[in-house]
Amino acid sequence: MSSRADVAVIGGSGFYSFLDLSDQVTVATPYGEPSAPVSVGEVAGRRVAFLPRHGPHHEYPPHVINYRANLWALRSLGVRQVLAPCAVGGLRDDVAPGDLVIPDQLVDRTSGRSRSYVERGAVHLPFADPYCPRLSTALAAPEGVRRGGTMVVIDGPRFSTRAESQDYASRGWTLINMTGAPEAALARELRMCLATIALVTDMDAGVEPEQGVHQEDVFALFAQHTERLAALLAGVVADLPDPAGCTCDTWADGLELGYEIP
Repeated sequence: MSSRADVAVIGGSGFYSFLDLSDQVTVATPYGEPSAPVSVGEVAGRRVAFLPRHGPHHEYPPHVINYRANLWALRSLGVRQVLAPCAVGGLRDDVAPGDLVIPDQLVDRTSGRSRSYVERGAVHLPFADPYCPRLSTALAAPEGVRRGGTMVVIDGPRFSTRAESQDYASRGWTLINMTGAPEAALARELRMCLATIALVTDMDAGVEPEQGVHQEDVFALFAQHTERLAALLAGVVADLPDPAGCTCDTWADGLELGYEIP
C-alpha cells in the first residue's frame, strides 16, 4: 500500500484512531519527531493520513506538542488538505455541549511554542482568514453543523479562571481551545488547506455561575461523540473540493520562503 495521501485528519483529545485498515508510516522531519507514526489508508476512494496530535495514548499535553513536525510529516506524504477536529469549551450561551462548530476566526493567546517555519528572511504569512473557506464549507455541509465563530487558543494545560473566561466571552469570542495555534498557521506556511471542526465538550468556567471545567467531564462527552465525528469526517472526505488554485497555496507564489516545503 502506498504511503502517499491527499487528505489528512489530525485527531484531538479522545480521537486517537480513524482508519480501519492502514499502514503505519514513520516520518523523520527536520523538526524532530511527530506525535506518532502516521496511519495511511483509504476513505471513500481517497488516500487519507491520520495523526493523533496528542499521541496514540495522549502522551503530549497541548503546550509540548511538536506542531512543526506534525504538519511537516503530513506534507511530506503529499497531503494538501487537513481536517483538524478538536475539543473546545463554549464561551457564550449560543453554543452548548454536543454542538459541532466550524470556526472562521482564531485568536492566538499561546506563548513559548515554535509557531513558524520561518527562521530567516522576510516572509510574512497572510492570515486574515485562518481557515480554508473551501474546506470549511465542506465541513459545514452536514445537517446539524454550525459555521462561524471565533476560537481563542490558550496554552493550557490548565483550564481558565472564571475571570479569564468572562474576559474572553466579553470580547465576543465563541470557543476556547488549547491546540488550534500554531497548527493552522503552520499548515498555511506549508501551502496546505486546513479547517477545523470543533466539538463543544463543556461550557467554560465563566459562563455559568458556580460551574467549572473538569477533565473527566470533557473526555467523557468527547467519547460519546467520537463515532458521530468520525462518520461525519468520512462523509466529508468523499466530497472535498480540488485544492488546486486555493489561496491557501497560491499565497506563496513567487516568494523566496527560506524554508523547505517537502
